[in-house]
Amino acid sequence: MLSKRTIIGLVVGSAIIAIGGYSLLSHIGTITIHEDYVVGLGDPMSYTIPAPNHTPQSMKITGDAFDLKLASPADGLQIPKTSYKKELNLSWIHLADGESKIMIQNTGNTELSITGELIRSSDPIWFTFDLMVITSGMVIIGFSMGFTLRKPKGF
Repeated sequence: MLSKRTIIGLVVGSAIIAIGGYSLLSHIGTITIHEDYVVGLGDPMSYTIPAPNHTPQSMKITGDAFDLKLASPADGLQIPKTSYKKELNLSWIHLADGESKIMIQNTGNTELSITGELIRSSDPIWFTFDLMVITSGMVIIGFSMGFTLRKPKGF
């Protein structure tokens, strides 16, 4: 017969393992980020987008005036530091695994509005974090199973 503490430990540990498993599955592959950001007057902004091969990226920048520099991996889209006015729509595809680097400097008299859909690789640290959550669920189950053992005489 299982004690109350053991049953509670089994339920809590199983729930933690399920949460860790779901999180582990959701962190496999690419992550889509919907960006909506505002850059103040004279402020710089930079993005580093790690992404796998054949990943489409898109970004729309709206504002009075701004400078932009973009470098994508391999022979992908390369834009040297260039000044733009009003609006810029960028769309490119990663031609190799690697990082796209975008540097934006607001040079106008209004704030910049940056919107876009960026697809990036998941960070390997999340894999480790998810495994730690699953392991903690197993430890909770292990400790709770100790409550079902009979104590030897004399304790």
